[in-house]
Amino acid sequence: MFKKISHIAIAVRNLEEAIETFLKLTGVENYHIETVEDQKVRVAVLKVGESRIELTEPTSPDSPVAKFIEKRGEGIHHIAFEVEDIEKEIERAKINNFQLIDTKPKLGANNCLIAFIHPKSVNGVLVELTQEKTKDKINDGE
Repeated sequence: MFKKISHIAIAVRNLEEAIETFLKLTGVENYHIETVEDQKVRVAVLKVGESRIELTEPTSPDSPVAKFIEKRGEGIHHIAFEVEDIEKEIERAKINNFQLIDTKPKLGANNCLIAFIHPKSVNGVLVELTQEKTKDKINDGE
């Protein structure tokens, strides 16, 4: 079951400049930066209410985010939904004929398990499923 919108990811060329812009825009003062090696990105996470904005900078020219920026420019990259059970939601997406990018959860930012659904099957929107890692899910997702 989908619980809430977790975050909106924005693809950026320069993380430090984007942080400055979004801190001014939102008035948020606290954020953290982390590198997600598997996705080849550096991410700055700003908490805004119950949701987050994730500014996402590619760390490699062959990362999906770099390819996105090259093709479309900076902007909204994906919307992420927090789910109760990511494996169940992946199976439900398969049954309902959504085109999956990830058929098994991967480790993402904020110590979460993630999986992506291709925008071709969701009205042009890249959708990320995300679930906080629990002790019983740690070995499954890694």
